[in-house]
Amino acid sequence: MQKTYRALSSASVETLWQKLTNLADMSSWHPLINSTNVPQGLTAKPGLIYRVIPRWFPLPVDIFVERVSPQELMSVRLFPVPGLEERIIYRLESTVLGTQVSYSIVLRGWLSPVAWSVMRPFVARVAGAIAKAAEETAAQTVKS
Repeated sequence: MQKTYRALSSASVETLWQKLTNLADMSSWHPLINSTNVPQGLTAKPGLIYRVIPRWFPLPVDIFVERVSPQELMSVRLFPVPGLEERIIYRLESTVLGTQVSYSIVLRGWLSPVAWSVMRPFVARVAGAIAKAAEETAAQTVKS
């Protein structure tokens, strides 16, 4: 199962990238994450493993950062429960109309149909949530 969601943002690529890679702050904008164990200031780097607590079930999930291309792409892999594997790719692209945020998710394993039916409404909001959070950050920076 694979799906890509996109959103257009007026925030700059730099602002979006800072918001995306500030792993300690992900719970403030990500509709699936309640909290992380990442110390403040630590950003995404390949090989980093961190833990999140999802909003829809209170079991910790380890996330492995696979690949990071600065201000362009971040790829992570999750193994929430036996029988389910998730691969997520965040991609940022500068366009004439603004910055496009893409959120691609691939589910594998025999539990993927069940997980997809539960996660679908939340997953559909991730790209828009990161765009909105970055725009709010940019607006606060301008006011300061």
